[in-house]
Amino acid sequence: MKRILINICMCAGTLGLLMSGCTKVLKETPRATFTPQYFQTQNGVVGGLTALYAHLRNIYGNAYYWNMCQCGTDETTWGQSGGSGSNFQAQDYSVPGVHPIPTLSDAGQLWGNTFPYINTASGVIQYGLAAKVSPALLAEAHFFRAHDYFLLVQTFGGVPLDLGSGRLKFNTSTARGSVRDSVSIVYTKCIFPDLDTAVANLPSTQRVVGAVTKQTAQLFLAKAYLTYGWWLQNPNAIPSYPVESGSPRTDPDGHDPSWYFQQAYNIAVSAIENPGPFGLQPTYYDVNVATNDYNNECMLYSDHTQQSTQYNVSSLTYGAGGTPDNWSGWFQTWSYPTITSSSSSSSWSGVNSVQRASVQWGGRPWVRNAPPIEVFTKTFADKTDDSRYDGTFTTVYRCNMKEAGLPYSQLYNANDLPISEGSAVLSFLNNDTAGIDYSNSVYKSSVGAGVLPGRADYVIAPSAFNRIVYPGIWKLGPYRTDNNGGLGNPNAGSTRPYTGAKFSELFFIAAEAAVKGATTTAVTGKYANDGTPAGLINVIRARAGKWKFSNAQNQPYVADFSAQMVAATPATITVGYILAERSREFYGEGYRFYDLVRTQRFGMDNQEGYNYGTYTIGGIAYGNHTPIVNTRTITPQLYLQPIPQGQIDAMDLSPAAKAAYQNPGY
Repeated sequence: MKRILINICMCAGTLGLLMSGCTKVLKETPRATFTPQYFQTQNGVVGGLTALYAHLRNIYGNAYYWNMCQCGTDETTWGQSGGSGSNFQAQDYSVPGVHPIPTLSDAGQLWGNTFPYINTASGVIQYGLAAKVSPALLAEAHFFRAHDYFLLVQTFGGVPLDLGSGRLKFNTSTARGSVRDSVSIVYTKCIFPDLDTAVANLPSTQRVVGAVTKQTAQLFLAKAYLTYGWWLQNPNAIPSYPVESGSPRTDPDGHDPSWYFQQAYNIAVSAIENPGPFGLQPTYYDVNVATNDYNNECMLYSDHTQQSTQYNVSSLTYGAGGTPDNWSGWFQTWSYPTITSSSSSSSWSGVNSVQRASVQWGGRPWVRNAPPIEVFTKTFADKTDDSRYDGTFTTVYRCNMKEAGLPYSQLYNANDLPISEGSAVLSFLNNDTAGIDYSNSVYKSSVGAGVLPGRADYVIAPSAFNRIVYPGIWKLGPYRTDNNGGLGNPNAGSTRPYTGAKFSELFFIAAEAAVKGATTTAVTGKYANDGTPAGLINVIRARAGKWKFSNAQNQPYVADFSAQMVAATPATITVGYILAERSREFYGEGYRFYDLVRTQRFGMDNQEGYNYGTYTIGGIAYGNHTPIVNTRTITPQLYLQPIPQGQIDAMDLSPAAKAAYQNPGY
């Protein structure tokens, strides 16, 4: 199959809905606006679909959207460089009186980068038949319209289906009004019908590498059914907006929550049994190692390339930090280049022994976010059998003086012991260890790390992690093949694809639907299991027990702890346990806000041993190793993000209508 490099962004009028993030980069006849006539040609349909694939880069890999999805959850808090008055503290909800507001919310990244493309998708759908293209091609537009509305409705509640020319119609009007549809209408009149069409008409094989397929649509349809089932059930009475008629919530199609949970289960299992080109990689390491990008576990991704600035649509040498760069990995990367060793054993002479590099363990440090200590002590408590901790974090930072061109063959580090190229300079320990000396009175760690007798590497134990020094997210790190033995271009955005959907999630969707009451059936095929929540989860846990490489040791490590992983699975699977497993599998990938909102655990304490409402972490100084308890204050209204102020200001509505357009509490 041919891989298509995309470098165009085309938008259409959206009735006052924000159009940020759209640039004209196709030098040959750039288009800022699509027309009905253009969509009635084959070139118009292909051009519209190309724009829809390209716009994924405005969402997946967009670091501010990533921050909205991560910060304020049990996976992520604000970091040293995301301090006072920032959007990072606002999204974290842990600073008294500080939370997202219409002028300070990262949710605006999603709002502004979806509506123009929703309109593009509607144009392809409405006029594409005249171009005599196949239903499979039009089904791709149905998928993307549903995809964008699904993200929007989970984030903001009800949103407008009518952009000016009628519900789900292509809009060319310049009118500046807008009316939000209810959550149930968005699901039942758009998301479900569009995904049904996509499932029915998309092929099981990709027309080009990266194109959506029947199975991709099935994953999103199953997840949408699961999410809507929770919304209908509303166990914790979380308010929605616009306010729905009827109490309890009623479905316009007459189904109850159990019907939707059953549909979610059935569709997810069908995709597992008939995976097409997709499947699970042999090990968790294989899923995330950059040399294996574009593997068959990745079902949807925003693409990038190191081959061409034009087709990457961003610099290959220096990223400005914005759309469409893939720069999410920067935010939770600490400033590891501040680590120093000594060029002399007799007197301290500081040398930056770990320098910024365009390699997966490194990348560009922005220190905007940090992981709470509970990530290491609770979520990833098992670091021996379960390979997912090692396959998620960079826990050992090694000397790269050769790549940096430093004139040394040997340096001196903790305990004045010698280190060389590739030696561990700083290690984040798996568990708290007695005898660590953090005083720095003798060995001068530049980052407040401690020493253990006989070890040449500085060490930090989990209870001493803080907002400025912590393990980085290895799985999101950059990768280039043009470093040529040097440090490469670590200041550029990552040229790796950013994955937005994985085959492995189907197992979690089916398991969660079963916990919510769906009738289970035995799963056949390659991933055969009994179809129960435990059976489904154990497929994933068994894979997590298989090792082929140790990032911490930086060497091959072949081991199989599948039996131990399965044996440790509880007999009764709860929603809380599924959430914990989802965090181990998808940590830092942008799922967490939606997972906690869907299951109504956002900001709530003590669910199956995991504390979502409070967390501990040290301060913002290198030597601060005292864990501080932080409490998040998340009221039910904060389950919905604010409509961006720019959207409110752009509409030609009365002040009262504008106020009513905004979500309550903002």
